[in-house]
Amino acid sequence: MESVARGGTRWKRFALVMVPGVAATAAIGIGLAQGALAASFAVSGQEFKVKAGHLEGWGFAQYGGVDVGYKDMEGDGVTGRAVAISSFRDAEIRNMCQSVVTDMPILGKITMRLTAGTGEDPVVAENLYLDIAQLDGDAVFEDIDIGVAARDTDRARGGKGPAVTDGKGSAKSKVFENGFAQQARKATLTDVEQVAWATTAGSFKLSDMSLRLHRGTEKECF
Repeated sequence: MESVARGGTRWKRFALVMVPGVAATAAIGIGLAQGALAASFAVSGQEFKVKAGHLEGWGFAQYGGVDVGYKDMEGDGVTGRAVAISSFRDAEIRNMCQSVVTDMPILGKITMRLTAGTGEDPVVAENLYLDIAQLDGDAVFEDIDIGVAARDTDRARGGKGPAVTDGKGSAKSKVFENGFAQQARKATLTDVEQVAWATTAGSFKLSDMSLRLHRGTEKECF
């Protein structure tokens, strides 16, 4: 990773920040009073894809964690999957597309495709948390700190940051509070393609929303 001084920074193909999926609409407000990462639900175990033309986010923080699914809690031990967790105090997204493919009895593979923020008004989110496995895009960070402990980010000190679970699968994510983290006053992302496990938000407004179901996988966002 190249050395970066405090101030405006541009990293091409930066694979640690991401764009929200519409899964946030099913998780609004869950556990945010205690930190979204301590929410007492498990992920579905199914990835979804999100593509966005442009995202502007303020109050950005990022750190590592482990998402736990229902299947991960079966048996004697608890397993999970590593994720990069990003949070934004506020975010605006334009030209957003989310898709998820599900195997349906008799029908086979069905793609749910949702678009939003394609007109004059963007998608708007508050207290946004994103759990991703993969991301490609361009990013610009303003006033960035790299290498701080997760527990010492501004979001954590404000009561919305990393929360430590009991390690028994009762929370969605297990976060290493003393682990590597970074934060920035503002993050701007363009031409983003993301694979994610979960998204939560305090509020999530989808302007110009359109939802369609398609047979097969040809209509995925990317």
